[in-house]
Amino acid sequence: MSRQPGQDADEPIDLGQDVANIARVYDCLLGGKDNYSADREFARTLLLENKHVERLVRDNRAFLGRAVQFLVQEAGVRQFLDIGSGLPTRENVHEVAQRSAPECRVVYIDHDPLVAVHARALLTCTPQGRTAYIHADARESATILGKASRAGLDLSQPVGLLFVAILHFFTDAQAVVAPFRDAAAPGSHLLISHGVDRPEMAGIAAAYQDQLGVGTPRTAQQILDLFGTWELVQPGMTALPDWRPADKAPAPDRAAAELGLCGVARKPEPVIGRGCTR
Repeated sequence: MSRQPGQDADEPIDLGQDVANIARVYDCLLGGKDNYSADREFARTLLLENKHVERLVRDNRAFLGRAVQFLVQEAGVRQFLDIGSGLPTRENVHEVAQRSAPECRVVYIDHDPLVAVHARALLTCTPQGRTAYIHADARESATILGKASRAGLDLSQPVGLLFVAILHFFTDAQAVVAPFRDAAAPGSHLLISHGVDRPEMAGIAAAYQDQLGVGTPRTAQQILDLFGTWELVQPGMTALPDWRPADKAPAPDRAAAELGLCGVARKPEPVIGRGCTR
């Protein structure tokens, strides 16, 4: 069994099986098996608050796949930093990216001990590419960026920064994402999906706060602000199923779609001022 950094070799990991966990609840809603009774009970609570939560989670995962495919095939991105990656499931970032470009490099970040246990499933890759896992909190930007460089990412070149359904678990999301925006090279892309502050989301947010002490849905403008000065690519910030939908995609569940927003933005080249002449 994998251990957390600095943990004694004989000390077992505490997976907190008796308490619901963000990554495991998400896995449960996706139909995964890496969850416990506390997670399943909390998932049922969320569905009682809003029966569309399960569709929301699946729409979010589908958006991630389409967005990564866009970044590889159209934007030319070849390296990714997936912050708050969660448990391995089908169509992980490296699988989607390396299917189109086998040389892609992906570094996954999460602080959940169960994700660390399953990290080896995230480390399979093509012979040409590379994957790595860093056990860290998203707020530890300096640590993450340093370890990502040592794991094979060249941060002087464009990178895809992925914050998928994670920033609404931080009170100050701007403080989380800003250091990564600042460190990224021009041409990098920022992918965000986020829960929206709407009456239909209130019960879900309250349940997360009561059970886990986290959960901060934001207005559309607040979510848009998380992209900073980066330029949104078409079609801009949209509901999850409306961002470049796949051909023959199922009709969106509009009630679920209203609960989340997403977008992808590109870091522009720096503006070089013209010197004055006399």
